[in-house]
Amino acid sequence: MKLISEQWSDDVNYLVEEDPKTGKKHAFIEGIMLQSNVKNKNGRIYPKEMMKKEVRRYSQQYIKQNRAYGELGHPEGPTINLERASHLITDLYEDGDNFIGKAKILSTPMGEIVKNLLDDGAKLGVSSRGMGSLKADKKGNNVVQNDFQLATAADIVADPSAPDAFVDGIMEGVEWIWDNGVFKARKVEEWKHEIQRAKTKKLHEAKLNVFRSFLEEL
Repeated sequence: MKLISEQWSDDVNYLVEEDPKTGKKHAFIEGIMLQSNVKNKNGRIYPKEMMKKEVRRYSQQYIKQNRAYGELGHPEGPTINLERASHLITDLYEDGDNFIGKAKILSTPMGEIVKNLLDDGAKLGVSSRGMGSLKADKKGNNVVQNDFQLATAADIVADPSAPDAFVDGIMEGVEWIWDNGVFKARKVEEWKHEIQRAKTKKLHEAKLNVFRSFLEEL
């Protein structure tokens, strides 16, 4: 399975709502978190029925259990890091081929950063993160298969493009395996060590070698 990240929206709505019971104000974001039946900027298509099925699973197992967390930034792997959690997804519903989501901004260090950015007028987007396999259709489009599982429907990001710098987004496209209940990336640690060991003069050469290895793994 591969780690698949998609940028669906680069400008979510910022809402502040008051709790009628406590009078406390809470910050939320709302917007398109997932899309189906359209070829996205990464050349991938998510079939509608597959996406509906996965959204139902994600809603039952995560949203309704109050554990549908998202992070700030482009995380490297499929596991949610609670230290970087910035929001809790509270709703995700179908609207045509789109899936509209709402998320409460948490009172965590990362959540406070998000609130401050939004208060200062920053434009933020959302990026989904999941695990699955791809298969090319007759037109050469990469179609996400039925084994797809969401890690989160939305991470909050400032850059509306999916990770395209290889060294920064080294985890995307890497083959992952399920090992004793944990997803582990093949080769990634070797690649990181190779870059870290490289001397300054040979750093570019090391990155090229790692990139060639990465392409061979796809």
